[in-house]
Amino acid sequence: MAEHTVIDTPDGYHRALDRIVAGEGPIAVDAERASGFRYSQRAYLIQMFRRGSGTFLFDPPAIGRFDELNEAIAGDEWVLHAATQDLTCLREVGLDPVSIFDTELAARLLGMPRVGLGTVVEELLGIHLAKEHSAADWSTRPLPEPWLDYAALDVELLPDLRDAIEGLLVEAGKTDIARQEFADELTRELAVQRSEPWRRLSGIHSIRGLRNLAVARELWLSRDALAQQLDVAPGRLVPDASLTAAAKAMPDSKRALAAMREFTGRASRTELDRWWSAIEAGRTTEDLPVLRGPGDSLPPPRAWSDRNPEADARLKAARAALTTVAEELSLPLENLLTPDTLRRVAWTPPAEITAATVADALAKHGARRWQIEATSQAIAQAFVESSQTPGDASEAAS
Repeated sequence: MAEHTVIDTPDGYHRALDRIVAGEGPIAVDAERASGFRYSQRAYLIQMFRRGSGTFLFDPPAIGRFDELNEAIAGDEWVLHAATQDLTCLREVGLDPVSIFDTELAARLLGMPRVGLGTVVEELLGIHLAKEHSAADWSTRPLPEPWLDYAALDVELLPDLRDAIEGLLVEAGKTDIARQEFADELTRELAVQRSEPWRRLSGIHSIRGLRNLAVARELWLSRDALAQQLDVAPGRLVPDASLTAAAKAMPDSKRALAAMREFTGRASRTELDRWWSAIEAGRTTEDLPVLRGPGDSLPPPRAWSDRNPEADARLKAARAALTTVAEELSLPLENLLTPDTLRRVAWTPPAEITAATVADALAKHGARRWQIEATSQAIAQAFVESSQTPGDASEAAS
C-alpha cells in the first residue's frame, strides 16, 4: 500500500489543485471530524480522489480556506457517502458542491437493508473495508499512517461504488428519484438552531420540578461554555448522567456536590467551583423554565389517542397505507415520506381532504415531487377512510 502524505502547505495545496482539475470524472470527497473529542464539528482531514488525478489528503486547520479549489471543481459531480454528515464542515472551509451523488442515500433508495460504507462496498464491489478508525480522534497530529490508509481507501472506492449503484438505480427505475433526493440534500438546512439547546440533555425528561430543571439548565450552559472555550466535547468534561443526577439531588453545599458518587468526569472536581456556581444560579433564579420547551413540535404519537383521537386515526390509517406503498416501491418507509411530514399533515389536515389538497400540504412541508406523486392519493384515501364508511371514502378521496 502506498504511503500517504498529508497536504498541509500552500505549495502542496496548489499542486494538488492543478492535479485534481486535470483529472476526469466525478470527484470523491470525504471528511473526518473529531466528534466525541472536540466541541467543534470542523473537518480535521478532507480526502479527495479523482480518476487520472490520484488521492489527496488535506489538513484543513493548516490550509484554512479551499475557495480556489472549490471554484475549479464546484460544477463537477462530487461523490459522498452520507453527504449530510459532511456538507456542513466542508462548507465551513469553502467547499460547496452544486451536484452530488450520495452513495449512502442511493443505497437506501434501492432498499438495501444495511447502508454503511463498509457493508455497501462489500456487497457491491466484493471488497472488505475495515472501519476500525471511524471513531478516532482526527485532531491528532501527526496522524498515524494506518489512519491515513483508512481515510484514503474511503474515497478511492467511491467512484466505482457510484457506478455500481447508478446501474442499480437505472434497473430499478429510480434515477429521477435519486436526483431529486440529492438536490434536496444540497438545499436542506443541516444545522438546526434550537432556541433552548440545553433541553437536549440526556435524561432531562426524568427531572421533576421547575427548580430542578433550572439547575439542569444552568449546569448544561456552564459546561457548554467551558467545552467551547477548551474545544473539548462536553461529555468528556462531565457526562450528561452526572448533570442530571446533580439536578435531581439538588446538593445543598459544594461539599455535598463533591461527595456525590454519580457526579463524575475529568472536570467534575477540577472545576467544582464552576458547577457549584451553576447549581446556586439555578436554585435562586427567578427565570424558571417552562416544563415544555418552545417550538412547533407535536405531541409524541403515543399521546395522540387522548389528545387528538381524529388525528391519531388519520396517522395510523395513513401509516398503514404508506407501508404498502413502500413495499411496492422497495423503499424504506422513512425515505418514502419522512415521519415528521406525515405526522404534521395528519395533525393538521386540509379543510377538504382530496389527493390534490394533501399534495399541497405535503409540498408545504418540504416533500419532494416524487414523494408527493407516490403518496398523496394513498394518504387522502386513508384520511377519509379513517372517518367515513368505506363506500363514501372511495368517492371522497378521488
